[in-house]
Amino acid sequence: MERSWFEYFVKAQPHHTDYAGIVWHGTYLTWMEAARVEALAALGIEFADLVAMGCNLPVVDMAIRYHRPLRMGERAVVKCRLGERSGVRLPFDYEIYEVESNTLLITACVVLVPTDMEKGKVLRRLPERMQRALERL
Repeated sequence: MERSWFEYFVKAQPHHTDYAGIVWHGTYLTWMEAARVEALAALGIEFADLVAMGCNLPVVDMAIRYHRPLRMGERAVVKCRLGERSGVRLPFDYEIYEVESNTLLITACVVLVPTDMEKGKVLRRLPERMQRALERL
């Protein structure tokens, strides 16, 4: 079954770039996190609500491949989707494209796990509200 992508649009501003006007590699991580937060919000999962429930979603694994650079002033679309789940691990797949040329810039996978904020331990079950929302993906 093909999973659909959530799309998050960005524009490379001067503070996103190095001295040569090329987007700094760490900026992409920030954009991927913003896309993931917005994708979850679109499903009704607000991070503030997770925090209020005592649940955190830390990154436990990340793989990123830089294909082409983005330059200051260019626009990109960050595509994000939930990958194949294994237990409570939540792998998010990413593809980032330059908008005008549709050139692939980045492919990545970021894995999160739900943890109890007070105990610092991995939750063996996702909070019910989150489980129901993720099933809609």
